Amino acid sequence: MVFCLKDGGRRPAVRATAGALVLAASISGCSSSTDGEPEPPCFPPAYSLTPTTAAPGQSVTVAAPDAGCNPRYGKNARIQVSVTDATGVEVVNTTSAMNDAGGFTYTFVAPARTAAGDAAVTAVPYNIDWCDDTGRNNRVAGAADVRLERVSCVVPMKPLTVTR
Repeated sequence: MVFCLKDGGRRPAVRATAGALVLAASISGCSSSTDGEPEPPCFPPAYSLTPTTAAPGQSVTVAAPDAGCNPRYGKNARIQVSVTDATGVEVVNTTSAMNDAGGFTYTFVAPARTAAGDAAVTAVPYNIDWCDDTGRNNRVAGAADVRLERVSCVVPMKPLTVTR
């Protein structure tokens, strides 16, 4: 994933430059390590949704096990969970605790205003370039002070069927 600072008219150039760097790193098999030994790329673990069908007012749990690699998310890591209902309205958008290895469990109650039909649940590491394939810790330093824009990368999504 590539994040860009919003800086007026320079965004396309920043995107192109950042995209080229990511492409070059992925082609070269670049990786990093703190002890000189390269580590393989480490992506967030797949998350699950239980149950996959719910009515408004019912609890739904989003969870992921620890990664089988070392993502190094840090002791204050967060997961961002969002739910977009069948009409495209975002009815949940929050963060919750995530451990250094990417494991988390978050339970929410389907809001009463959630439209019936197929909703989309996403859970991605918060303020981290989680789509990077270099194996580096990509926590964005000082992200509260800058605006970031996701410009590429498919966001993992789990379907939630909302019933009435």
